[in-house]
Amino acid sequence: MRNSQRWLPNDLIEIANSMDDILTTNPNLEQGQISVNTEDIFPIIKKSLYSDHEIFLRELIANAIDATQKLKYLSSMGTFQGELGELKISVAIDEEAKTITISDRGLGMTADEVKKYINQVAFSGAAEFLEKFKDIKEQNEIIGKFGLGFYSAFMVSEKVEIVSRSYQEGAEAVRWTCDGTTTYTLEATEKENRGTDVILHIEPDSVEFLQKARIQGILDKYCKFLPIEIEFDEKVVNATEPLWKKTPASLEDKDYKEFFKELYPMAEEPLFWIHLNVDYPFNLTGILFFPKIQKNIDPSRSNIQLYSRQVFITDEVKDIVPDYLMLLQGVIDSPDIPLNVSRSYLQSDSNVKKISSYITRKVAGKLKEIFFDDRKLYEEKWKDIALFVKYGMVTDDKFADRVKTFYLLQNTEGSFFTGEEYDEKIKETQTDKEGNLVYLYTTNPGEQDLFIRTAQAGGYDVLHMTDIIDSHFIYYLERNGEKKRWARVDSDTIDNLIPKEVDAEKEDDGQTVLTEEQETKLSAIFESAAEGQANLAFQPQTVGAEQLPVIIIRPEFMRRMKEMSETGGGGGMFGFNMGEQVKVVLNTDHALIQKVIEHEETSAKKLASQLLDLALLSQQMLKGEALTAFIHRSVNMLGQE
Repeated sequence: MRNSQRWLPNDLIEIANSMDDILTTNPNLEQGQISVNTEDIFPIIKKSLYSDHEIFLRELIANAIDATQKLKYLSSMGTFQGELGELKISVAIDEEAKTITISDRGLGMTADEVKKYINQVAFSGAAEFLEKFKDIKEQNEIIGKFGLGFYSAFMVSEKVEIVSRSYQEGAEAVRWTCDGTTTYTLEATEKENRGTDVILHIEPDSVEFLQKARIQGILDKYCKFLPIEIEFDEKVVNATEPLWKKTPASLEDKDYKEFFKELYPMAEEPLFWIHLNVDYPFNLTGILFFPKIQKNIDPSRSNIQLYSRQVFITDEVKDIVPDYLMLLQGVIDSPDIPLNVSRSYLQSDSNVKKISSYITRKVAGKLKEIFFDDRKLYEEKWKDIALFVKYGMVTDDKFADRVKTFYLLQNTEGSFFTGEEYDEKIKETQTDKEGNLVYLYTTNPGEQDLFIRTAQAGGYDVLHMTDIIDSHFIYYLERNGEKKRWARVDSDTIDNLIPKEVDAEKEDDGQTVLTEEQETKLSAIFESAAEGQANLAFQPQTVGAEQLPVIIIRPEFMRRMKEMSETGGGGGMFGFNMGEQVKVVLNTDHALIQKVIEHEETSAKKLASQLLDLALLSQQMLKGEALTAFIHRSVNMLGQE
């Protein structure tokens, strides 16, 4: 053995050398070396098999489940003809002895099987088992990875024992012991029943796992829906037939709602759900719920739980489902995903990619079904699912293509339209002189009410676009629509937003045209009143006597880029603090603007200040000292009447 130590870390060489000097006095006791090669994952050498040490219990229970299900399968095939009896798995703590024992009544192992399945770390018991029964249709249900995660036990143990007795007739029980080195002992022992006991002698640094509450928490997290009963502290801790394993035809709405409440006790009732059930070309079951989307939802945080054969793996499913699907809640379960799942595996595995695509199709299909079966219900739910649908369209072209006929737009009157329906509604009134279809929208109906009313007075329709993702969604719709343009209702005067061909004979009716000198004077007066607010750009313009004397507008492009930057968009191009240019239209058709031009300098500036502050106030832009000055000035002006 000393000649084969070159691959061992230095701190293990000394242990290995000391084991060479042990003399065995028991002729029935076998000593040997665990077979490890450089491709194996063995925590004695690499302590980082799993980042979270609590995972040991999940792995050992998963092995017990595998052994139990294999025995049930052999019994159903007639290969095992004995009594199955109670197949419950038990977890027991002995605080005094500082041990945790996981017991099952499954296949058990002979001495040769222990050598093969435990001592050869790279060996998976499933391979031989499947080869033997390779023609059986349901082989996916019996895929076992016995031994795969066994060595996770050494993350919390200073010594591990296996006491096992095979189901085979006349089999002798064996005891395997390893103290965390690559040396083991194997001997005959007594065991009344078939099955396996794994006994962990907990190391001092891991005594937390000898607390009942700690073990109960791990069982609740990982073993809540395992298919074999798990007993701990004299109680069964799991439901062996979770809802997602049942056929949809056997379930009612109340069953889904109760299951959702079990998963998310504090959440509101879901809007609707999808029951996943596919066995080709991959195996997948699960239930995904459409929750009521909260305003403070974090799209990067997953609410979907991932299981493998009813064993909880993780709730970090970023690489299994697209980002927008993480707004959903629920469970997906696939035996094609291993327990010791890694991000690199998820990113490269073909089955994972197929699962992602399948879930996307199912989600889109569910939305389509509701839309065409019950349009009214779909519209009622839209405010809760709009963020999800828009997020999906923006980030996934395939999803966008699937839902393009039934995403909705809502106007300020509360009416809903599909994209095609809305185009038909506005094409007569909101097509500009260049042939572009112009969509007017509001991001804040309260703050932009003045502009909405002005647009409606002109016979135009305004869309309600208040979701956090709408700036990105608008860009997506523009990019994918020919001769279509979006403009926020306060981004310019209505005549500029939807410019039309003007009748030459009526072009000058009612309009006041200033000379260049008058325009220069007017702009100078307002610039003086603005007291150096550099982001204000004054522009004399004829917009009609019925419009306000001063109108604050925000140019569409710069404002939109600023909003996309604030919500993480723009591809990182707009990560800096963008100053927003504000255009101030001075309506030369209004009588008060005429007074500003006609009055002497002092009174003209006073009137200009009042008109400008009123416009700023209408846009929530008048604050602090400027607001206080406006209030005092207004009171004084009223007192002078």
